[in-house]
Amino acid sequence: MLRQAAGHMRGLLARRASVAVTSTAVRMASQGHEVSETVDMSRPMYYDRADVPLPDKPYKDLLTDADKSLKQKEKGPWTQLSKEEKIALYRLMFCQTYPEMKQKTSEWKTVLGGIFIFLGFTGLVVWWQRIYVYPPLPKTFEGDSQAMQLKRMLDMRVNPVQGFAAKWDYEKGQWK
Repeated sequence: MLRQAAGHMRGLLARRASVAVTSTAVRMASQGHEVSETVDMSRPMYYDRADVPLPDKPYKDLLTDADKSLKQKEKGPWTQLSKEEKIALYRLMFCQTYPEMKQKTSEWKTVLGGIFIFLGFTGLVVWWQRIYVYPPLPKTFEGDSQAMQLKRMLDMRVNPVQGFAAKWDYEKGQWK
């Protein structure tokens, strides 16, 4: 029985999945959908991070003719380069400057909005539960009933050392 099930599964998988090998990665096509490519972490990558000042590779890999001539000019004295050329050389190596990386974003507004939406939804759920799920409060939670309970506890002299009875003046009939 187990062999039949395994053979049946192999047949289904062989019919449903086709493997296409490309130069960069192996992709698996199943029912017309492709699985996304994985990133090869062993290769150098470009990233902008303030804590890592030099990425593994430059921002632009493929250089135009103008970029190549600028790179040749870079090998000479930098005093002959104009300010625009220095900025262009910087932009060949890096996508963002440190001030651009450290620039404040308005992401906190989205996070705070999400928190408030979540809290509002939670409040609605709690309100709905109080009305439709929980039973009504017992009569002992009403003010008259609580006053009667307090009077009974005082009459019984409950906890006369440190409790209610210690704070009640029995001669005057009022709180000390």
